[in-house]
Amino acid sequence: MLVKPIHLVPPGRSLGASPMLRQLQKELQGDVLFSAADRGRYSTDASIYQIMPLGVVVPRSQDDLLLALDIARQFHAPVLARGAGTSQCGQTIGEALVIDNSKWLNNVLEFDPKAMTVTVEPGIVLDHLNAWLKPHGLWFPVDVSTAAQCTIGGMAGNNSCGSRSIEYGNMVHNVLSIDAVLADGSQAQFGAVGKMKSSPRLDAILAGLQQIALREKDEIREQMPRVLRRVAGYNIDIFDCQNPKAYTDDGIANLSHILVGSEGTLAYSRQLTLKLAPLPQHKVLGVVNFNSFYQAMDMTQHIVKLGPTAVELVDRTMIDLAISNPAFKPVIEKALTGEPQAVLLVEFAGQTQAEQLQKLAQLVELMADLGLPGSVVEMPGANEQKALWEVRKAGLNIMMSMKGDGKPVSFIEDCAVPLEHLAEYTSQLTEVFHQYGTEGTWYAHASVGTLHVRPILDMRRGGAKDMREIAEAASALVRKYKGAYSGEHGDGLCRGEWVAWQYGPKINHAFQQIKQLFDPENRFSPDRIVNPPKMDDTGNFRFAPGYQELAHETQLDWSPWNVLRDPLSGVETAPGSGPDHTGGLAKLVEMCNNNGHCRKFDAGTMCPSYRITKDEKHVTRGRANTLRLAISGQLGQEGLASPEVRETLDLCVSCKGCKRDCPTGVDMAKIKIETKAAWTQKHGLRLRDKLVAYMPSYAPYASRFGGLIALAEKIPVVSAWVKQGLGLAAQRSAPRFKTSFLSNAQAGLATGSNGKEVLLFVDTFNNYMEPENARAAQQVLEAAGYRVHFSAVPGQRPLCCGRTYLSAGLVDQAKAEARRALDALLPFVNRGVAVVGLEPSCLLTLRDEFLNYGYGQEAEKLSRSAFLFEEFLVREKQAGRLQLNLQALDSSKVLVHGHCHQKAFDAFTPVQTVLKWIPQMELSVVESSCCGMAGSFGYEEEHYDASVAMAELSLLPAVRKAMADDRDTIVVADGTSCRHQIHDGAQQEAIHVARVLARSLKLAA
Repeated sequence: MLVKPIHLVPPGRSLGASPMLRQLQKELQGDVLFSAADRGRYSTDASIYQIMPLGVVVPRSQDDLLLALDIARQFHAPVLARGAGTSQCGQTIGEALVIDNSKWLNNVLEFDPKAMTVTVEPGIVLDHLNAWLKPHGLWFPVDVSTAAQCTIGGMAGNNSCGSRSIEYGNMVHNVLSIDAVLADGSQAQFGAVGKMKSSPRLDAILAGLQQIALREKDEIREQMPRVLRRVAGYNIDIFDCQNPKAYTDDGIANLSHILVGSEGTLAYSRQLTLKLAPLPQHKVLGVVNFNSFYQAMDMTQHIVKLGPTAVELVDRTMIDLAISNPAFKPVIEKALTGEPQAVLLVEFAGQTQAEQLQKLAQLVELMADLGLPGSVVEMPGANEQKALWEVRKAGLNIMMSMKGDGKPVSFIEDCAVPLEHLAEYTSQLTEVFHQYGTEGTWYAHASVGTLHVRPILDMRRGGAKDMREIAEAASALVRKYKGAYSGEHGDGLCRGEWVAWQYGPKINHAFQQIKQLFDPENRFSPDRIVNPPKMDDTGNFRFAPGYQELAHETQLDWSPWNVLRDPLSGVETAPGSGPDHTGGLAKLVEMCNNNGHCRKFDAGTMCPSYRITKDEKHVTRGRANTLRLAISGQLGQEGLASPEVRETLDLCVSCKGCKRDCPTGVDMAKIKIETKAAWTQKHGLRLRDKLVAYMPSYAPYASRFGGLIALAEKIPVVSAWVKQGLGLAAQRSAPRFKTSFLSNAQAGLATGSNGKEVLLFVDTFNNYMEPENARAAQQVLEAAGYRVHFSAVPGQRPLCCGRTYLSAGLVDQAKAEARRALDALLPFVNRGVAVVGLEPSCLLTLRDEFLNYGYGQEAEKLSRSAFLFEEFLVREKQAGRLQLNLQALDSSKVLVHGHCHQKAFDAFTPVQTVLKWIPQMELSVVESSCCGMAGSFGYEEEHYDASVAMAELSLLPAVRKAMADDRDTIVVADGTSCRHQIHDGAQQEAIHVARVLARSLKLAA
């Protein structure tokens, strides 16, 4: 053995207060993370494996990076580079000092638009880079599905490929040079041979590589698969410039290509120079529907002859799972004709629209000639194409949204075979799956014969044995069809042992020599590619033998996630025998596959706390990992009540963005309720928490003294003293209590026509703090001819959704409020009266949290009859029951901010719809995430800065710009918290949409 593995400490133990840790903390400006929770969050990636690192460093600068590498070398510590941690094979985890490049080492360093090159740091995210390049008409075209979160450094390490590799090639075809740090601390620029700056260390490496390549030239030509997609081992064929399949640059060997695909085992990349391409000016998409999966695979070879830039597969399993996701359902359904068993997304791109439309017509003609007339759904529009590509890019996450312990497992998902054999290969591999009582999920790069196939296995119960046997059967098929076993995602822990199988003993020995040449101490990503572990070493599994959850009595009902799923039929059943201590909560947490979709930077709803911190512990994935570790006792015996859980959820604003945007549906807002309950049961509540929780109980009394409270707020000494004593932010204005709307609501009762009725659910905030919203809603509903009932019960305090109790973890009290609401509202619901609310967080509690209290069909019935004000108006309009005489407003410009929960429940569009009913309306929407106020969160002293930072991401700048452009612009926000944040942060009044409609009615009258 040429290279020996290094073990500084036994697996699973940290260095603690070691000299290395102390030196890192002393000398580095960036983050040095060595706690059990921090290490646990970096112990997994998107693979099935888990290995505790020695510690984690997040360097703030290049100098920080060099210091960290120097200190690690001084202590002979292994080093492992990490970007977004999206690797599916375990490349970014290991018993080493993990260095996270993604937070700060993410800058564009040099740019040459004429030469079409750019130099970047390794932590820059692909979508960030392409957004930066777009104004220049250029892009980096290795467009992998994780583009919203993956980093360029990670892509180079894996030799990533992407959907359009048939047109642009793999990562190795698009990297021009890499500046790297070698194991001995020296630095070198790897580029085209003959153009690199010479140094003794680099010259020795080059000479050694050339000697190995010359010696094994014949073996390389014989053993290297003749397919585009082959990324296993090291690219030693770069020196075979006469081989058209070799990774060469205009016939000249490029030494950076030996680093591409090396998975960080040879050197540490500091910066990379990339080759860019012109942005295609026009794209069209044809979605071809097939009656059978085999048919789709067989016809791919004919479709690629038309010269598409991409041909991507979506199978029936993925179609069904996408339809079950509210964000993807309307998108995927537009692409289907009938009930296809598979579809191919065929894209044509270029500089002229006419040329692409002609190619799309050729596709339609081809499919008719092949016996499938009418099978192509044509999508020439950019927006519909973008939406469908987002579904395809979410493929892995969609697949992982299967409930139950059986999950699609990555280990043979990258086998690449020539297109002429694709149909037979997939058919025979499906037969192998059936032999083991399972099914495979298929999607991705049909154009190049690389389909991401994942058999559904239960890694807790016999999955490892099946994995081994399926892998051996798949490898035999790959060899039969002269393909590549590793075609895109790299080797890592799950395919490393197959490198020797793919290339044979001579080339494998050459790889060992290359590793020795670069890294004789085996410190860079040890035991990968060379001397790797077995793929089924259960000690490295995330769910290793003996894994089980701690006993914990949950407060909410988590049974919807506590199911068993038959892989072949897809039928879900109740769990088998045995204890289920978490009632399905653990199963929901484990839905997170670590793919990191929650790290995306675009304008979706999640995850605001990650966006302002860029810390792994504050992203949904980091929280899910922390919860999984806590639930399974890996952070101690406190479980959900542990300080680590409280810390990682501290900045979670319960926006519910993950409920909608997370493709696997990890609902962190609901989970936070459970963790709050656990913490409260153990530690009790502070006075501030009680004030928030019990607001519905004391609001009737506070409203009587609203003027006195407002006066106290205006006296700085009194206000500051009260806020400081309660732990509230001095910068925040206090809420104002007013005379209750419901106390006089009956006076405005109107008799509607045609028996139209509605019940207005007036929440605590709109009853006692902003009654003008309830009055406006009543006016609009009565003007539309509805008899308006109210959520007031004689002799009782007003009904409440219980959300304030949930925010403090008082689930029993919230359940009691829900019971009161059900008893009062169901008589109306049973006779067909809709329940309409104004505050999104309150009304939508009736549709969400009420379903988790164990009230069964009663809660279900209410949830189906509960609507936000705008939703109800749109429904009635579509049914032909709504007539409103609206007049143009004095100001025609309206800026709308959507509440997080509206977006999470796809209830924001109706807001825009009803505003457009007003004549001459000029509507614009703030592309924002959470406003940052999030109920009491923005009031709390320790969270004030985070709250403002979230608002400053997009909301407050958008409001300021709108008002600077036109002072008469109306700002609309349905959420009480959103309006408060806009008031404090932009000194601008925002109003509920009901008030806008009421103004329009008044003008019309």
